[in-house]
This record gives sequence, structure tokens and C-alpha cells, in this order.
Amino acid sequence: MAKITETSPLAPPSFPALPAVAGFRFATLEAGIRYKGRRDLTLIEAAPGTSVAAVFTKSATAGHPVLWGRRILPHGKARAVIINAGNANVFRGAEGDAAVKAEAEMLAAALDCAPEEIYVASTGVIGERLPVEKIIDAIPALIPALAVDGIAAAASAIMTTDTFPKGALATAELGGKTVTIAGIAKGSGMIAPDMATMLAFVVTDADLPPAILQPLLLEGSDKSFNATTVDGDTSTSDTLLLLASGKAGNTPVTGIEDPALAAFKAALDHVLLDLALQVVRDGEGAQKLIQISVSGALDDRAARRLGLVVANSPLVKTAIAGGDANWGRIIMAVGRAGETIELARLGVAFGGTPVARNGGAVPDLDEAPVAAHLAGQKIDIDIEVGTGPGKATVWTCDLTHGYIDINADYRS
Repeated sequence: MAKITETSPLAPPSFPALPAVAGFRFATLEAGIRYKGRRDLTLIEAAPGTSVAAVFTKSATAGHPVLWGRRILPHGKARAVIINAGNANVFRGAEGDAAVKAEAEMLAAALDCAPEEIYVASTGVIGERLPVEKIIDAIPALIPALAVDGIAAAASAIMTTDTFPKGALATAELGGKTVTIAGIAKGSGMIAPDMATMLAFVVTDADLPPAILQPLLLEGSDKSFNATTVDGDTSTSDTLLLLASGKAGNTPVTGIEDPALAAFKAALDHVLLDLALQVVRDGEGAQKLIQISVSGALDDRAARRLGLVVANSPLVKTAIAGGDANWGRIIMAVGRAGETIELARLGVAFGGTPVARNGGAVPDLDEAPVAAHLAGQKIDIDIEVGTGPGKATVWTCDLTHGYIDINADYRS
């Protein structure tokens, strides 16, 4: 697997100080699944009765842990999550299913719960046999290693080609109590989520049932992870879990429309977007974070579709990498998106400076402010496509030779 030696220049200054969240403990260890000299196996333990919500990849070649997660989600409870890095356990047939079942049953026996309360996540190389015996052998050592302050170590242990661990935190008032929401994620390449990112785990001490958690997570992930892309490739392993222990002791919420949920919803959305943007900032070989805002589309769905087509264009991404304000490439991408546009209103701006307006180039354009903006690490592209009410913002990164370097020898 490609060796990453330099932290992304877009990385946050440091990993956030994530406090202990009541009802959760974490453990990591080196199981030797693929890597040498680093921790690659993680256990998240949840208090009995913890509610769970999840979104998984829509890929038709989803990994065996995803197939398991989809099946057990209707039970609505989670007692633990076990995560390995280095092997995705994908496309292995009955053997892959059996590996997940063995992990769940072994851990369920250790924690005295049903296997349907054990979630499994794997990330890494696709198509190779998961050495599940190494995971099974490690479980007895994981249990006594559980600690309330282990979330930072977990964020590092779930990484593959990531160059930095990713964490986010928010608090909110809910039912007379202050509740905490903390999350970790991994992802760097194979990022064009069709639900979430490759792997993300969010825990909260809020007391909320699955019937409320699930729509909150669906809406939140749609505005964050589903609005990002690194390379246009949707992973087979995409998994986002939200676990609520209920330990905060807030008064019950009456339903998804309860006004008391507003602050919690905003805090959850903040954590999800923070994690999603950290994944983009760690895009393989990335040097620039690109924000694309589309307005004037027929509706919000059309606007996001337009934005993502631009964001996934190799020609747009390489132009940004080179600091070239080649807005013609953006016009090209908009035109192939398959969405209705008004040519006479089509316009593009970089960093607030219009380069095309009302269906044509800006005459006598002074490119100095555009060049200065493109020399930075945060690039803003605004695209107007008509007079409709639809608008959306999506995020991506530039495409550099580093992406080739990492992926050309990913299995070695």
C-alpha cells in the first residue's frame, strides 16, 4: 500500500481536543492485518441500549460489512463497532460474509449482547481475503484496553492513505441538558460519496430514539458528505454511523418536528460538515480546497448535480492545480451535466471576480486578482446558470501528480 510521508498542506493545525462522551469507550491495537508497526484495529464500545442510525454506500458491489450493517440496522441498537484498516473485505462471496459474522459473534459473546448489535467496518484493498483470524485473536486484548479517552487513537487507527486523523466536536442544548457530539472519520481517495464518506463514526450522549436519529443523519449527510468529491469514485465501503447513548438524561423529544431538536440538529450538521471537509482537505495529493457554489438552477437537486459535475472534472481540477483561470473548462462541465441552463445568464467568478457574465466573457478582464486568488489554498468558484431558485454548494480538491503517485502502487 502506498506510503504517505507528508501531511496534507490543507490539514488543520492539530487534532481537536475531543472530550469523553458518556456511554462510549475506545480501544485500538496492532493486529497486523496489512500494516507493520502501526495500530490497525479499533473497537468502539457503546453502553447497553444505545440507539443507532446509519447510512451506507449505494454501490452495487458493497463490501460484506456494509451488507451486514444494512441487515441489522432495523434492530435500532448498537453495543459496539469493530473497524479494521488495510483490507476492505469486499467481493469475497460467502467467505467475506462469514468473516463479518465471525467478528460479530465473537464480540457479541465478549460483550454479552446479540450479534445484531455489533457493527463491522473495514477499509483498504478491495478483493483480497480478510485475515479475520487476526481480528478474532485480537478481540480478547481489545476489551480490557477500552478507555473513555481513546477516541484520538481511534481516529489514527482507522486511516489508510489519510495523512492526518480527522475529528470534530459540537455541543448543544437538548431537553434541559447540554449534550455532546463527537465524530471521527477516515478518507482520502475513492471519495464521491453516495451517502457518506468511506468511514465515519459519530457518538453523542443525547437520549434520542432511532426513529429520530435516522432522518437527522440522512439530512445531515446529504448536505455534507454527499456534497463532496475527491476523485468521482464511490467507495464500496462507505459507512456513517451515529450512536446515541442516552446518558445525557435530556427530556424526551416528541418527534422529528419538535422545536427542541433545532440546536442538536445544527450541532450534528456542523460535525458532519467539518468531518466531510477534512476528508476533502486530505484528498490524495491535494494542494487546494475548492468550494463551488451554483445558483439559478431549476431546483437544488439540479444545482448540486451541476456543481458535482464541475467538481469531478479532471480538466477543471488540474487547471486549479496549475493556478490557471481556464473558465472555459467550467463552461464545458456545466454543459455536459444534463441539466437545464439559460445560456444568456451563464456566468463564472473566481474568488468573487467575474470572468464570464451573461453568457459571455468579461471584456478587458484584469486577471491579476484572479491569479492572486488561485495562488491560495482555498479556491471559491461561483457559477450562475439561470434565474431559477435552485442553489447548492459542493466541495472538492485539485488534482495533482501526487494522486497518481499514491494510487499507482496502492497495493504494494
